[in-house]
Amino acid sequence: MQTAQTTVDPSEVAKFEAMAAEWWDPKGKFKPLHLMNPCRLDYITRQIAGQYGRDLTQPEPFTGLRLLDIGCGGGLLSEPMARLGATVIGADAAAGNIPVAQVHAEQSGLQIDYRNITAEELAANGEQFDVVLNMEVVEHVADPLAYLTACHDLLKPGGLMICSTINRNPKSFAMAIVGAEYVMRWLPKGTHEWNKFITPDELYALIANAGLTPVDRKGFVFNPISWQWSVSDRDLSVNYVTASTRPE
Repeated sequence: MQTAQTTVDPSEVAKFEAMAAEWWDPKGKFKPLHLMNPCRLDYITRQIAGQYGRDLTQPEPFTGLRLLDIGCGGGLLSEPMARLGATVIGADAAAGNIPVAQVHAEQSGLQIDYRNITAEELAANGEQFDVVLNMEVVEHVADPLAYLTACHDLLKPGGLMICSTINRNPKSFAMAIVGAEYVMRWLPKGTHEWNKFITPDELYALIANAGLTPVDRKGFVFNPISWQWSVSDRDLSVNYVTASTRPE
């Protein structure tokens, strides 16, 4: 077995471990993710269905697909993926998140394999998946290219990675840091570091350099009047998502 290098930033892990118990509180520190989750799921499910020719009107359309949710937290994405029939492995470098996720999955009657492990360790172990969900993680790692290279290795040829993050510009600073952390107090101060944010063009280049083929990118846009998120073809100014594939 290879010894895996790690791109985990211990200070970033500590931030999320401190919030672990609140994962399933829709009014708690993860309120932004609860609000965003329907929008994220809409994009994710459409991309997976398109890649693998699955019918989303069927009860468990992702049956037979092995899916990795990196940075799974409390399981906000792992659980709906399991309900859709996927075999789900949820991985998180923050050990405190795992028991929270395990208990909630058990209470929900779902079988999900949650592990306190890094992407690099999984790749070194030879694990591979049809789908890798890599949501709001890349802006927290120490070496984005090395991390995305591990994600490449975790995909089967023809596999699909969905990766979302936050753009780096004055608007994202105003909304994702000043607005979310200081004004709305959705997140503890210091949750995000603006200089770690990645522009869409930078992320596309990183993904390509990691050996993957970028195939799509969209924005996640928050409407402060309706308090809802939507997917946008044009507005990638703050939150955005990409899809990429590993060449066959």
